[in-house]
Formats: sequence, C-alpha cells, structure tokens
Amino acid sequence: MEFDSSSFIVFLPIVFGAYWLLSGRTWLQNLLLALSSYVFYGWWDWRFCFLMAFSSATAYIAAIVAAPPGRDQQKKERNDTSLTHLLTSECILRRKIAVFTCCAANLAILGFFKYWGFFANEAARLLSSFGFETEMTSLKVILPVGISFYTFQAIGYAIDAYRGSTKPVKDPVVFFAFISFFPQLVAGPIERASNILPQFLSKKTFNYPLAVDGCRQMLWGFFKKLVLADCCALAANNLLDQNEVSASSVSLAAGLICFAFQIYGDFSGYSDIAIGCGKLFGISLMRNFAFPYFARDIAEFWRRWHISLTTWFRDYLYIPLGGSRCGMLKKIRNTFAIFSISGLWHGANWTFILWGIFHAACFLPLLICGKNRKHTDTIAGENRILPSLTDFARIASTFLLVTTGWAFFRAKSASQAFFWIKRIFFDFDFRISTISHAGFTHASVWISAVICCEWFNRRNSYGFARYPKSIFARYAIYMILMTIMLFNFSPRQTFIYFRF
Repeated sequence: MEFDSSSFIVFLPIVFGAYWLLSGRTWLQNLLLALSSYVFYGWWDWRFCFLMAFSSATAYIAAIVAAPPGRDQQKKERNDTSLTHLLTSECILRRKIAVFTCCAANLAILGFFKYWGFFANEAARLLSSFGFETEMTSLKVILPVGISFYTFQAIGYAIDAYRGSTKPVKDPVVFFAFISFFPQLVAGPIERASNILPQFLSKKTFNYPLAVDGCRQMLWGFFKKLVLADCCALAANNLLDQNEVSASSVSLAAGLICFAFQIYGDFSGYSDIAIGCGKLFGISLMRNFAFPYFARDIAEFWRRWHISLTTWFRDYLYIPLGGSRCGMLKKIRNTFAIFSISGLWHGANWTFILWGIFHAACFLPLLICGKNRKHTDTIAGENRILPSLTDFARIASTFLLVTTGWAFFRAKSASQAFFWIKRIFFDFDFRISTISHAGFTHASVWISAVICCEWFNRRNSYGFARYPKSIFARYAIYMILMTIMLFNFSPRQTFIYFRF
C-alpha cells in the first residue's frame, strides 16, 4: 500500500479511529498497530509478511539472549566465586553468538533478495576473464519492499541490546509493532529502539495539537511528492533518457537538476508523510531530512540527508572500525568503506558504488584539513533573510557536487554517467531548444516555490512548520496546496526508495 493511493486514504482513518477508541489500553493499541502494519505491508504481496516476521523474530530472541545480565544475576554470580569466571565466559560467548546469528540471518536475507543477481553476474564475469566459462544460477527474485530498512532496524536493535544501551522488550506484540510500524516501514526513518520503544510502552492520550501538526507535515510531504517530485521526474526522464548523440550539455545539466529535486521531493516527502502520520498515533519519529540542499559542504550535506541511515552507519560500522579516533590513513580507509557500503546499500549496481566513492572523494579534503565538523551548530544565513555571498557560494558549490554525484545514481550504467559528466563539464554546448518542451519550465516553478518555502522554514523541523496565525489564511493555504495536488497532471511515480 502506498501513501498516495486510494486504499491508504481509506486505511488510515479506519486505523486512526480504532486506535484512539482503544485509548488507555496500550497493549491493544500496539496489537492493532502490529496487525494493521502487516495488512499495510501485505498489500503489495502477502508473502513478504513472513519474511518480515522472520527478521523480527530473530532480533526479538537475539536481543533477549544477548542482553547483559541483570543486577540480580550479577550478584548471584559474584556470590558464587568458584563459578564466576566460567559463567561469565559462557555468558559472553552466548551473547556474542546470539547477536552474530541475528546479524548474519538478516544480512543473509538482505543479500539473497537484493544482491544475488549482482554478485552471481560479477563472479561469472571474473571467471570468464580467466578463461573459465560458466553460467551462474540466475534466479528471478522479487525484491521485497522496504527490506533494507526493516532489516537494518532489527540489526540495530539486537546490537543495542548486546551493548546494554537498550533494554530488550519481552512483550512480542510491542516488539513486532516497533519493527513493523507502518508509517516508517518501507522507506524509513530507520528508527532506534531507544527512541521509539518507550513510546510504544507508555500510555498515550490523544494530543490534538500534535495531530494537527502531523496533518500539516503530511500535507507538505504529499505536496513535495505529488507536485515537486512527479513534475521533476517527468522533466528528468525527458531530458536524460533522450538519444545521447542529440543530448546537449544544457539539457543534461537541466535533467540532473530536475533529478536532484525529484529524489529530494520524493524521499523527504515520504519522510514528512511518515513522521506526520506517526504524530497522529502519538509516536514521534526521528527527523530524516534537515534541508540538505542548504548545506555548505559535503560533510554538512550528509548530516542533513537521510539522517537515520547516516547515523546508523556511523554508530554500527564507522565507530567500530575506529571512527575518527585513529590515524589519518585509517580515517581515510573508514571513510571510503562507509561511503562505498552506503552506495551498495542503495542498489546492486556499480553505479551506486561509484556514487558512494564519489562522495567519499568529495569528503576527503574536509577530513584531511580537519574541517568536516565545521558546520555542525549553525545554519546557512544565520540571523539573515537571505544568505551572505559566502554562504550562497558554498551552498551552490555543494549543490553542484551533489548533483554531479546524482549522475551515477540516475544513470543505467557507469559509462552513461561518465558520458553525462564529460558532456556537461568538458564538451559544453548551449543548445537549449529541448528544455522548455521537456517540462523543465514547469518543474522549475515548483523547485523555486519549495526552495523559498523551505528557506524561510530552515530553522524548523519541516518546510511548512511556520504558518499564518489567521485561521482563514491558514485554511486558504491548505486549499491552495490541495487544489494544486489534485490538478497536477504529471504522471504518477512510485516512491524511489521503495526499490531499496
């Protein structure tokens, strides 16, 4: 079930009404959320539910086994000094086996469904280069929607339980509701147990201002998806999918700009809908986007783009590898490892890996010069209506780098991405005849509108957080946005991150 489908328009009010009719009965509310989430997920293919249930079950059991002993158990072991060492060693081994099994099982599921074809083809190609002709088994595997998100959430929970930073929950209903919570199930945010589990365990009463704010954030998310992203998708497809011989530098550059705003409007729009939808149920999800195209360098961009994934890799991979508390060579190694794996997470294709390597290369000068933490506590144009010339230049140059990187993300092959970059930067021509007919003019109107709205809301959590105090002005804006969405005739596009 997709957020922009008629089935969701019926599904959400039913679940919302039933949830608050059960107000005060937390266990029944969680049961309703778990069952509703499985209906939501099974709408694509009911077989996917068994996969998610298995992933959830492995994390649920592993966390209970892998958690450090409680205080009572520790006291008991200390009192029996003859067995202390033996019990401690066995306990540590058991905990490590449990968390390793959970990680291995979930990564095996993810690897099979997402990467089998890619690695099989690459292995066959490698053997062929040594003169061994072979045919690797090719399977027609359907990629389950959102598998990259809920497996990472399950793995993170098990690791946190092993570390002792999260107390494992014993109630399976609460845990399955946590993993499958439908607003963020198929495209994030990738939630942490420490943030969301206490919310499922606490007794909730309906919060009208929070629900209204959630509806407003959902409206802004739908606008970004249905208007900005879908209009930009039409223009990007027209400009980037044309014959390479006739493609001009201007049309390719315009196409990449449209794709940059397509993927932003699509993914951040989904996140706004998810976070807003969570507020309707009294659940606060973590922020996933913080106006990344206002970043002043690549490091700041990655602190603002897909925050839940970036922090996941930081906490569960980058820091265990040594993070920044090591020599420069290891810092560089860790940086390239994280970005490369992040690229591979997005898809089984060399283009995604090259996209990750490109961002690592852009990040590297900041790391070497010690400026990768320069813009952590400030925003562009601090205490100004418009950005300073310096901030504008930094924002523009960062956007140029990011958009160049999107060439690898959008292209069907590495050679096509390199062709686009070569044509734009090294073989430039000014033929602009195709741009207006491709839908770029229409898309640029919505790009400009979203940029302006989000710039004046950049101190807030989303682009429509500030609103007129007048109820008439407020509802007039609501009606205008909904009218634009209803009469926007761009072809409907599936959410991009559903592929991942």
